[in-house]
Amino acid sequence: MITVKQTGHSDPFTFDVVIRESGSETHHRVTMSRADYDRLTNGACLPDHCVEAAFRFLLDREPKEAILSSFDITVIARYFPEFEAKLPQYIVAVPTGEGS
Repeated sequence: MITVKQTGHSDPFTFDVVIRESGSETHHRVTMSRADYDRLTNGACLPDHCVEAAFRFLLDREPKEAILSSFDITVIARYFPEFEAKLPQYIVAVPTGEGS
């Protein structure tokens, strides 16, 4: 289970993420600039849904314990060059202004 809470709404956005699975949890702090959010989602989802999608992408490739505890979302592409091309497949379409 991935829980994303947006904690900062200025630029860059900040998020606290908790991943719970197999009886344990990890905590992560993620930043994402408005420009990166716009580029990655083209407004297709809310910022927290983008971050959740990024974590689902990561969890398909590595265990939660291997994910950095604090990072900017652009760092993912350094480790996984296919990140930006694959991210749309992980985004659950929730129009902006709806959901959490």
